[in-house]
Amino acid sequence: MRIISGFLKGKKIDFLKSSVTRPLRDFVKENIFNILNHSKLITIPLKNIKILDLYSGVGSFGIECVSRQIGETTFVERDKTALNILKKNIKKLDIENKTEIFEGNVSSYIEHTKKKFDIIFLDPPFAENFFINDLKNIKKLKIINRNHLVVIHREKKSEDDLDEVLTILLSKNYGRSKILFGKLT
Repeated sequence: MRIISGFLKGKKIDFLKSSVTRPLRDFVKENIFNILNHSKLITIPLKNIKILDLYSGVGSFGIECVSRQIGETTFVERDKTALNILKKNIKKLDIENKTEIFEGNVSSYIEHTKKKFDIIFLDPPFAENFFINDLKNIKKLKIINRNHLVVIHREKKSEDDLDEVLTILLSKNYGRSKILFGKLT
């Protein structure tokens, strides 16, 4: 796994080899950033913004944001093994001053943060759909800025009922992955 662009371009990041997690493949990540940079549907500026990387695992998405100097990134992860790799990646890349890590579950972070974010990236376990409640709480607790974007990484076959919480602007499939771009309703 590598960083695709920016001042850390080409550097490798460690990832978790596990049957219960899956890394955000470089090809998928590259396509997400192409859409963020070039789609007319995405109207959020990509400079000096706050990014929230939920269920962040080893931090592939958020680290890419830092490398591209998009803004400050907050990672939320509860798995101890993934957290150790995330911390190792951030230290190895010397980006501690551009990141924040919350060790715990997503719901707890959402309920206690005072920050507001511009982009929220969610990469929840494919077999789970509890992230929908997290989206509802993000909206209810107003931790998003008015002009915001939600990006969700899901299994292509997943059929999540997002209608009452998310207006989907764009949906793209890449192999097993489905990437949803939207705004909270």
